[in-house]
Amino acid sequence: MTTAAARRPHRDDVLIAVAGLAGGLTMWAFGLYTYSGNHPAGDRAWLPLLPLVVMAGCELLRRTAPRVAIVVAVLTLCADFVIGSLLVTVLMFTDLVYAAVLYGPKRLTRVVPVGSVLGTAALTATAVAVHPVAESLLIGVVGALVSVAPASTGVIVRRHRDEAAHERLRAEQTALLAELDRREAVGRERARMARELHDMVAGHLSAIAVHSTAALSLDRHEGPAREALAVIRENSVAGLSEMRRLIGLLRDSAGEDGEPAPVPRLAGLDTLVEQMRAAAPHSAFVLRDERPEGAAPLPAPVELAAYRIVQESLTNVLKHASPGEVPVMLEQDGRALTVTVASPCRSGGTAHRSGPRAPGSGSGLIGMRERTELLGGTFEAGSEGATWRVRAVLPMEGNA
Repeated sequence: MTTAAARRPHRDDVLIAVAGLAGGLTMWAFGLYTYSGNHPAGDRAWLPLLPLVVMAGCELLRRTAPRVAIVVAVLTLCADFVIGSLLVTVLMFTDLVYAAVLYGPKRLTRVVPVGSVLGTAALTATAVAVHPVAESLLIGVVGALVSVAPASTGVIVRRHRDEAAHERLRAEQTALLAELDRREAVGRERARMARELHDMVAGHLSAIAVHSTAALSLDRHEGPAREALAVIRENSVAGLSEMRRLIGLLRDSAGEDGEPAPVPRLAGLDTLVEQMRAAAPHSAFVLRDERPEGAAPLPAPVELAAYRIVQESLTNVLKHASPGEVPVMLEQDGRALTVTVASPCRSGGTAHRSGPRAPGSGSGLIGMRERTELLGGTFEAGSEGATWRVRAVLPMEGNA
């Protein structure tokens, strides 16, 4: 909301001001004053309209400038009683007292009720001192109805409004905590499923692949038996690759709709590096793909693991590394893919900040190591002088 819009009178305030002004003009036209015998006549009969117009103008400020409105309204009410009071002017004053307590700052909310009580008490004491009769006490009653009653009502309404806002905030926080708990529970269940698949199903498939390979190496199997063993080995290796891919999907974060995200490929590393350059302009991210042309295509599990290792390493660079060159190197021979990410260390020869660690700090290295070991590869991470280096060797054999 712009400043001009914030200072613009509220639509309801405009309606109240117009209605009050119209009602006051009607009462003035018919000579209906709050009390008779003390209102101007003749050429000065229009004077009661001045407090009416000013009070209507204050109604326009009842939300946007309640402090100014209540101060001007008090002075206007005093002038109204002196010149010749109109009932509508008094009613608009009571509304301004109520609005000052409801919409004003907290300090005004405390001052107005106290001021209305003190003002009513002082007015009553003055009236009794000037006219020591019982009827003078009625002035105190009128003052209480005009100021103390609307101020007290405003306090009650504001308290209920603040309590309702507080309860809404608590409800939103409770819903947020429940959603975080739900996501954490889903994440734990996915991790448990991944461990179960790895420890049970993947282990059995690996045993089948190993034994079928060993059986094929024997010369005693010929003809249909050898073909059957070849089919068993081929399907077990394929099933093992798909199982490892499924385990990787379970360990990865899900999309907004809870479905697994598409499997990333190394072809998307250019986009990833560009994103990192935009996020950390003081670091020079360089992608060096030194794989030979015409090299054999990488198995999907190897590509997925390599992409995630580079992604996690670059994320750690954003969190912990000093500005400088960050080379990302991909090397491939006939047996394995090697991924290397180097970054400048912070002072002290460490890639991590000193002091308290952020929640989840350190889990990235554990995840990269698990991915590498799941494919039967080797993972290294540590400082080498002024450089923090992450290196993962991902074998292609057995992961097709």
